[in-house]
Amino acid sequence: MHPEDPYGTPPYGGPGPWAPAPPVQRPEPRTAAPGWSGATPAQGTALPPSAGPLPPYGGPAPAAGYPSAPQAPPHTGGEPPHLTAPAEAAPPGPAPGPSAEPDGPGRPLLAKSGAPQAPGPQASGPQVSAPQSAPEGADPGFVPVPGDGGPRPTTPPHAAAPGGHGPVPPGGHGPVPHGAWQQYDPWSAPLQGGPAAPPPGPRNRRVLLAVGAVALALLAGGVGGGVGAYVERYGGINDIKLPQAADDAGGRRPDSVAGIAQAALPGVVTIHVRGNAEQGTGTGFVLDRQGHILTNNHVVEPAGTGGEISVTFSGGQTAKAKVVGQDGGYDLAVVQVEGVTGLRPLPLGNSDSVRVGDPVVAIGAPFDLANTVTSGIISAKQRPITAGGEKGDGSDVSYVDALQTDAPINPGNSGGPLVDARARVIGINSAIRAADTGSGSESGGQGGSIGLGFAIPINQAKRVAEELINTGRATHPVIGVTLEMEYAGDGARVSEHSKGGKQPVTPGGPGAKAGLRAGDVITEVDGAAVHSGEELIVKIRSHRPGDTLLLTLQRGGKQQSVRLRLGSSTAG
Repeated sequence: MHPEDPYGTPPYGGPGPWAPAPPVQRPEPRTAAPGWSGATPAQGTALPPSAGPLPPYGGPAPAAGYPSAPQAPPHTGGEPPHLTAPAEAAPPGPAPGPSAEPDGPGRPLLAKSGAPQAPGPQASGPQVSAPQSAPEGADPGFVPVPGDGGPRPTTPPHAAAPGGHGPVPPGGHGPVPHGAWQQYDPWSAPLQGGPAAPPPGPRNRRVLLAVGAVALALLAGGVGGGVGAYVERYGGINDIKLPQAADDAGGRRPDSVAGIAQAALPGVVTIHVRGNAEQGTGTGFVLDRQGHILTNNHVVEPAGTGGEISVTFSGGQTAKAKVVGQDGGYDLAVVQVEGVTGLRPLPLGNSDSVRVGDPVVAIGAPFDLANTVTSGIISAKQRPITAGGEKGDGSDVSYVDALQTDAPINPGNSGGPLVDARARVIGINSAIRAADTGSGSESGGQGGSIGLGFAIPINQAKRVAEELINTGRATHPVIGVTLEMEYAGDGARVSEHSKGGKQPVTPGGPGAKAGLRAGDVITEVDGAAVHSGEELIVKIRSHRPGDTLLLTLQRGGKQQSVRLRLGSSTAG
């Protein structure tokens, strides 16, 4: 052990004197050439023997004739030898002693070696390290340092003390001698398992700045877009926000209007008819899975024999349709679509069980507004309604013992279903009384609803629809008499004279068998009053052929009753 050197390197982290850091040394051996004038040789050239040590980093070159540094003995292993250039004259002081300097965690303490250094606050000459060979394949800009996991970069020494003699510790007591451990900085953080990364150059900084700018722009764009979308959707911070109820995700009662509409709409269709001279829009509903659809006769009549009928379902699917059968006397028709799957037939109710005041829902396409739902009640029953008559011969006049409703019905609702609280069809919407068109079919005028709508009872429509599907024709019940339609009195009077060679009471017909005579006035049918010939026809049409009726009549000022079994005729 050597005596303690008060000017040696202090322990790790402690104050003490420091020597100036040596300049960067390359592993190639350097020899001084005669006549060296102190200029720093180029990399890879030999140093003159009389040149002496290199000046500190950033300091002035030594003058000519400066004594040269002693040559280091050849390195034979172990710690690399250190050579220290002689220092300028300094005041006498204690003899230097050995000192140890730590080299980071796990690094052995290295004792200083070489010529003793004169005491003093500063040393005028730098230390010169012995040449050391670089490992094969290593970067010449790095020198190996044992124990720290890899080479350390030979960066320029730290800021020089005043006078250009090398780095000075905070205490400023002297230079730090260096040996093979070039550029060692006891104040730097120890390396952990690898070489220290070189400081970023200007190009790296530009790349980092560019990447940061792009990232910042993307972040700003995303944030700005999100804020803009939020403001556009929900308004600004200071915008007025009105209270609103939460979303009602619950269902509806089946007997509510919404529940009825949800159940019935899939079975309702909109019908578009295009003929040679006219076109129109109406409604219908599905009867069965074979594609039969029931509607009004006046809806499909414009198609004639060469027209086109198109059916659009509530879901938007469209199909071509053909007429299966139609009847003007009942104002009913059946059309059929083919190749359509997923049909939803509507269930049929019983119109005889309907009571005045029962809630009803009408579904149709008023003014071509498909899937329109309106609601109301049954306002009356057995309303004798006649519609049509545009031909003048009475062949297109329909007689309906109708259900009256205040559910709004408008042009385009014709043929649509009138359903009860269980979404069962109880009638077919056929006619309205509008303020500007009078009584008649809703196709006869474009006036709006005033709460007077009329529907064919489903019990009558069911029989007719079955006959139209099965035979293509519908049968009409008859009593076998000719009525005087111009009679102004109360009741329906049998004509007193033949018309067109036709006798008032058909021989062998139902009326003749019941004992009816010309001039009889029929006032009641099954106890219900009859006030006109139209009303009598409506009452008869509401029954099936073969039904028996009790007729009350006036003959010669006397009232009497007869029983009559209805006959049948087929509409031509």
